[in-house]
Amino acid sequence: GALKHSKKHFEAWSRNEKRKPMFPLNLLGAKAEVVWQPKGVVGVIAPWNFPVGMVMVPMAGILAAGNRAMIKPSEFTERVAEVFAEVVPQYFAEEEMAVFTGGVEVGTAFSKLAFDHMIFTGATSVGKHIMRAAADNLVPVTLELGGKSPTFIGRSADKTKAGSRIAMGKMMNAGQICLAPDYLLVAKDQEGEVIESVKSGVAEMYPTLLANDDYTSVVNGRNFERLQGYLKDAQDKGAELIEVNPAGEDFKASNGNKMPLTIVRNVTDDMKVMQEEIFGPILPVMTYDSIDQAIDYVNAHDRPLGLYYFGSDKVEERHVLSRTISGGVTVNDVLFHNAMEDLPFGGVGPSGMGNYHGLDGFKTFSHGRAVYRQPGLDVGKLSGFKPPYGKTTQSTLARELKK
Repeated sequence: GALKHSKKHFEAWSRNEKRKPMFPLNLLGAKAEVVWQPKGVVGVIAPWNFPVGMVMVPMAGILAAGNRAMIKPSEFTERVAEVFAEVVPQYFAEEEMAVFTGGVEVGTAFSKLAFDHMIFTGATSVGKHIMRAAADNLVPVTLELGGKSPTFIGRSADKTKAGSRIAMGKMMNAGQICLAPDYLLVAKDQEGEVIESVKSGVAEMYPTLLANDDYTSVVNGRNFERLQGYLKDAQDKGAELIEVNPAGEDFKASNGNKMPLTIVRNVTDDMKVMQEEIFGPILPVMTYDSIDQAIDYVNAHDRPLGLYYFGSDKVEERHVLSRTISGGVTVNDVLFHNAMEDLPFGGVGPSGMGNYHGLDGFKTFSHGRAVYRQPGLDVGKLSGFKPPYGKTTQSTLARELKK
């Protein structure tokens, strides 16, 4: 979709943009425009959770802008990396697009190269290292990170629809999505209803889990143990764990990294599930007495990549959106703003910097070159900018100071 969208529109995006010269130069024949130029070579560091999409989607903007690209796929998805390394040379010359496979050492060396731009998708902690490495060569970076994307459930929300859509967003890729709903904010007297709606949504989509190819595993043992540690920490600190296991399957005997969705009630800020991006099938539920209490909680923490609001109360919706800051927003669903090619996708603060998709991606990976064409008249003399300075100069300065 992203590649086809860029192919359809890149000629229009590439056209020079006419701009208006300042008065009175615009009346004297001056011309101004922005000319879009390729930045040059763009480095792409892709994550393991969407190893194809997180290469190809930014590539749509990179290629539309006329750049060349160097790609470093994740070492955790070796087969995908091998396919890229095999297929790319069949369609692109080495100086147009090149793929570099390998582990941490290769990734570290890659991030230190003097690219004309670099885009990284992944964890905030790694993003900081990427930015430090890029700084040595003053490489501009686009960082697509993550964070704890909150989901507001307003009192007016259709709980059945909300539960089903939250379940979809949280169970997709076993919750290993940077935009996955990280935790819920629910009116205290509606908590039980919302939890039941999420459970029903899971059961409808995934009547079984262990042998169900529609539901994937946690990527590896290290991340599986990390998630199990979050649950133990929460339980030890007084949280209630609700395992959503529609068929009552025995996950402990499976010897795999699949785990069911676990809803966590009675959470507190000292629990790891409320301190770290979860990136897995764990869903904490916080309750609020007023929507302002929920807003204040979100604003007291890092600005998230995504924010979700469910409800039919337009006044409350505007209130939530106007008082919070996030990379993007989806109303009455989750994730979907990321699927819109005509909307910029990116984070803010700890959830990232810069954006791409569609026209915004084209501009991110382009240099907007300012071009001004002076008319034949001696503008400097007419405006008093040329020595010897006199009354014309004083008149021009006086006029400018009044602006």
